[in-house]
Amino acid sequence: MTGRIDADAYEGQMADDVTLQRLDDQIGWYDKNSSYNQRFFKTLKIVVIDAVVPVAAGLGAPAWLTGGLGVVVVIAEGVQQLNQYDHNWVSYRSTAEALKHQKYLYLAKADVYAEAQDRHMLLAERVEALVSREHAKWVSRKETKAKPR
Repeated sequence: MTGRIDADAYEGQMADDVTLQRLDDQIGWYDKNSSYNQRFFKTLKIVVIDAVVPVAAGLGAPAWLTGGLGVVVVIAEGVQQLNQYDHNWVSYRSTAEALKHQKYLYLAKADVYAEAQDRHMLLAERVEALVSREHAKWVSRKETKAKPR
């Protein structure tokens, strides 16, 4: 059955297999959090349309409204810079896709899994390497943000 994906066998195997459960759990987590960060980033960018304040001022809006819009723009941009929604979106999506890639190669018994002595152990190692790498990048970004300039 080399080269063919047996989804039914995968589902049956997954019930008792901690590696496959972890793989699907991590794919789900990165997929969900990528979508969340994408939505939040795009929502904040809509709020932060920099033209809002000059347009309001140009249309003769009251000073309190123009100033209030300016405050909203600054707060929204500050939240984006603090939480890095754009970077998390792209990074989490990349990790989710890399995990899916490993899953499909494993199921198809392709690439490195074709000749591996222990395909299952190799899958576990590769999944954990991807997750650990993403976690290390996340910690590094947080530590960089926390350092005083």
